[in-house]
Amino acid sequence: MSSSTRAPAAAPAAEASVIGKLSTLDRFLPVWIGVAMAAGLLLGRLVPGLDAALDAIRVGDVSLPIALGLLLMMYPVLAKVRYDRLDTVTGDRRLLISSLVLNWVLGPALMFALAWLLLPDLPEYRTGLIIVGLARCIAMVLIWNDLACGDREAAAVLVAVNSIFQVVAFGVLGWFYLDILPGWLGLSQTALSVSAWDIAQYVLIFLGIPLAAGYASRKLGERSKGRDWYEERFLPKIGPIALYGLLFTIVILFALQGDTITSRPGDVARIALPLLAYFFLMWGGSFLAGRAIGLPYDRTTTLAFTAAGNNFELAIAVAVGVFGVASGQALAGVVGPLIEVPVLVALVYVSLWGRRLFTKENAHV
Repeated sequence: MSSSTRAPAAAPAAEASVIGKLSTLDRFLPVWIGVAMAAGLLLGRLVPGLDAALDAIRVGDVSLPIALGLLLMMYPVLAKVRYDRLDTVTGDRRLLISSLVLNWVLGPALMFALAWLLLPDLPEYRTGLIIVGLARCIAMVLIWNDLACGDREAAAVLVAVNSIFQVVAFGVLGWFYLDILPGWLGLSQTALSVSAWDIAQYVLIFLGIPLAAGYASRKLGERSKGRDWYEERFLPKIGPIALYGLLFTIVILFALQGDTITSRPGDVARIALPLLAYFFLMWGGSFLAGRAIGLPYDRTTTLAFTAAGNNFELAIAVAVGVFGVASGQALAGVVGPLIEVPVLVALVYVSLWGRRLFTKENAHV
């Protein structure tokens, strides 16, 4: 994505100005994503054995094609982070506490409530959605945040915090929301056994590798040729790789599950309803919460996207590992990105429009 997405603008017409300055690749991102989703679905549906062939390219439980796409997608964004400014984020208690509450208290609770409210008769899909709600986003959120002119340094910190909590809390919260809380409420219960080490592997691969590469790029680049060269020459060259990685990931993901999704449209529609409600409620509530506690636009945007996004790769891996590849739980995980990707792309534009809610002094972008 182009560096022009960070151009300052705070007037009521600022969002139109920012969108107008996006590169052609950025400006038509919803189109490219729609094409990538359609291409993946068609490939998975029309090419016999493609999903099995792609899924076979693994190291342990990690799909190499998806891993490659996520690494390409995250590296340029993390290379843009100014790591010498992270202390300004870690000292912002309003942001950190709000993020923890939204991600690890309200987010899972909201998905639990929506899953039981809208899928009371479909226990497998309901369980799959609860697992999606527990897997907090550590990958694609960086793309949405950057396109919406969010705070890159804040996004890096919040993603790192989510990663730590994901390793520590995912299994405990899964036990609570699938076994303990339903028992207290007199609802049906489901057991979830998942290793903290398995989750840690996903975090190390999908966040640790691109984070280390991004940090090393900035340190070595600035040390050898200076910050001006690094930000004005190097970053614009690697920027588009993030969106190419995103599109590649979407094609691979939907090719892997294209046959499953297209053969069960009614089930997909039922699963989509609570997901749509979840993404809009989490993003909208988090955006308004950031505005209410006095965060500037860029950090409010970061708070909203990190709270609304989910780690679809982890959710799918857990559902497949525990319940099987053909399970309803796995299908619910697969439908997650089918709904999340277009919805959060749309919310990028809603976020840019929402800049008018912030004063010029409070915009910071």
